[in-house]
Amino acid sequence: MSRYPVPELLAPAGTLDAVRAAVANGANAVYLGASMYNARDEGAQLSLDELAQACALAHARGARVYLTFNVLIKPEELGEALAYLGECVDRGIDAAIVQDLGVVRLIQQVYPQLEVHGSTQMTVHDAAGARVMQRLGVERVVLARENTLEDIRAIRDAVPELGLETFVHGALCIAYSGQCFMSGMISERSANRGSCAQSCRKDYTLTDTSSGATLDSGYLISAKDLAAHDHLEQLAELGIGCLKVEGRKKKPEYVATVTKAYRGWLDALARGERGLAPSIEEIEPLVQIFSRGNTGGMYGGREGREYITRTQPDNRGLPIGKVMGHEGADLIVETTHAVVIGDGLGFESPEPTSSATMGGTVQTVRHLWTRHGTHRQVVGVRLSSVRSHVPEGWRVVRTSDVTLLRQAQESFANVVVPERVGAMRLDVRVFGHSGGPLKTIWNSGEMEVSVRGDVPLSVASKRALDVPLLREQLGRLGGTAFKLGTVDVAGLSDGLFLPVSELNRIRQDAVAQLDEQLGWARQSDLAVRDARIAEVVDTIASSVSSPVVDTSFALRAIVCDLDTAREAAAGGATEIVLDPFLRHPTPPLARVHALREALAAAGVALRLRTPTIVRPAERRHLDKWLALDLPLLTGHVGLLAEFGGAGRDVIADYATNVFNQHTAQLLFELGASRLVASIELTTEELGQLTDPWRGRNFDVLVYGRTEGMTIEHCVLSAAFDREPTTCRDLCVQKHTNVSLTDPAGYTFAVATDSACRNRLLHSRPIDGSEYLPDLWAQGVRGYQMVFNVPGDPVRLLVRSYRTMLDSLAGNVLPELTATRRLLDGAFTRGHFARAV
Repeated sequence: MSRYPVPELLAPAGTLDAVRAAVANGANAVYLGASMYNARDEGAQLSLDELAQACALAHARGARVYLTFNVLIKPEELGEALAYLGECVDRGIDAAIVQDLGVVRLIQQVYPQLEVHGSTQMTVHDAAGARVMQRLGVERVVLARENTLEDIRAIRDAVPELGLETFVHGALCIAYSGQCFMSGMISERSANRGSCAQSCRKDYTLTDTSSGATLDSGYLISAKDLAAHDHLEQLAELGIGCLKVEGRKKKPEYVATVTKAYRGWLDALARGERGLAPSIEEIEPLVQIFSRGNTGGMYGGREGREYITRTQPDNRGLPIGKVMGHEGADLIVETTHAVVIGDGLGFESPEPTSSATMGGTVQTVRHLWTRHGTHRQVVGVRLSSVRSHVPEGWRVVRTSDVTLLRQAQESFANVVVPERVGAMRLDVRVFGHSGGPLKTIWNSGEMEVSVRGDVPLSVASKRALDVPLLREQLGRLGGTAFKLGTVDVAGLSDGLFLPVSELNRIRQDAVAQLDEQLGWARQSDLAVRDARIAEVVDTIASSVSSPVVDTSFALRAIVCDLDTAREAAAGGATEIVLDPFLRHPTPPLARVHALREALAAAGVALRLRTPTIVRPAERRHLDKWLALDLPLLTGHVGLLAEFGGAGRDVIADYATNVFNQHTAQLLFELGASRLVASIELTTEELGQLTDPWRGRNFDVLVYGRTEGMTIEHCVLSAAFDREPTTCRDLCVQKHTNVSLTDPAGYTFAVATDSACRNRLLHSRPIDGSEYLPDLWAQGVRGYQMVFNVPGDPVRLLVRSYRTMLDSLAGNVLPELTATRRLLDGAFTRGHFARAV
């Protein structure tokens, strides 16, 4: 017998066929997205009718359905989003997976019966964050993919009542989910809005910025696919309640194959089998169906160089042999698996640094021999390019196994998709005698209508009205909200006739009357729901009604070293925010004390910026900084609640993803003194967000390079194949400033922080100077500038912004081009005018 509960197996579904594949192969639950407000905006959405079918199908087999409602939602979208969620609730979903903190609260107010699960995009990765989720009433949270087994143990011990879910198989984001802004900054396709452009799957060059030397090249931030089958027993023992397979955009055959494998391993755990690592034969179908190369993830710690694909970003398939020669246009291959017609084959250069590939579909096969498990065959392959020639010695990779695909399809072939889900039962009673009209009474629930015929009943000369005939004609209810139940003919005399056209007219009349009644009831229900939605969306705790007339403002300069802090203060910053964690090494605490005293003497405040990611083992190092008792700027919701709730002055950083007024209100309740609005909002949207407070207690980031990604993987240590976290000589001494350059020539500075994780900084600084008058008019009085790369003219830039703000405070329209001249055109307007 099992000593601990076996986790739920949660499978992805982007189509009804994928739902069929999941439930047929043993999924306990499926997660899917409908056509709005889910984090897969292309190719993985179900219509509302399909959603109803999916729920009926899953529930008939004892599985649950979780709706991905996991995007950040703008103020003007809240009403529509909640109404749409209601449509999904009506179709039968069991839970909603949510990213937006404010939306969690709204769902609980409008649909209190609906379970809410916290998306991995909430970036919950430690006990402090988990406590916030429990406090908010979230039933379950999907932990960050970067959490180790020890992290999970610490979270479970600290918050034992909170349900925990974790990914176990499929594609990995290289960045912490919810903390990836790179796609949005480059292309307006925000990862937090379901439109990720997959910037991580591009090839990059890693360069030493100081020397110009190339340190590495390839797909340097393209993670391999997760395959954590070796950790299932440990995850179950730690109390993980749900294991999640990624892949809502994958084909049903993928869902079937992966679900079947994990169902088998979990069933073995349920039988009490322990310490049984899956065999190579058991794992091969997972590699074959789709794989960029597999990794066990970070459950056992960082994998370093082996965590990324390096030479290609897409499905690789299963390596099975090599090309031995040619026979005319055909290839002679030796493989560990016999090739059959219909298989897909890829061919890869044997050069370790080469990414050269070609491939195609097998058209012909001639078997030569089999010896000691090796097959020699002559295969004809229709290559993707007619001019392609596969050299001898190239590796053979089977990219598609026609036999595996057929088996996967057969596994769910007999799972029938229910039709007309939600149709209401309609019972009919009929009455009549010869010479009189046919009378019908139609009942559906509490609704009843009566319809009389216009044509008299007559004695039948051929087929008389009987139950089969009446069911055939009265049951033609396709395209309506009804399905025929019983037909009661106790009040109908025998042997009577009525034209089919008259029966059809009676049916159509009855359905029209019932539709009208149903519409009244539906309109009434929707009116009640819409009124409730409007009430909760419009209800904000703030009672601020008058415009902000205060001319005082805060100009905060966020810096990562002490010299830059002094430069920013000399330029006119009213507050210095020190991020000592952004780069190795952190400065000595004694020098920070000295900086605080020097700034205080000049009338400038000092604030500490914490990392957004603080995994359990890192908290001890952070605590000595927190003991400085400085006011804080943090993108970590757990730290915000912990210290803001205890009375510390804490500003919520942009990493908290404040997109709407309800998220803002929630963070104020958790203890935030001020909020930094999301960097993905336009000027107009910022006004909508801050309007309930007339701009009070909000900051806007107006200058600097945002952190496009926060990555546990270190590209610098991987370049030198060094063990992660033990190679600080690389980033502290040898290569203190490195960058990644993409194929378009954009260069992103890479900061290796005090926890040895990488923070990718945007290629150009945001400059929002031209939007200052609009922000000022909205009542915003907090402005942030970020300086996190060497070489910025810090004092001059801060002085330019200080001059503009002083002019606005004096009711004078400032000259808004000074910063642009300093930047010589190398800037971006960010999202001030570009909506995501």
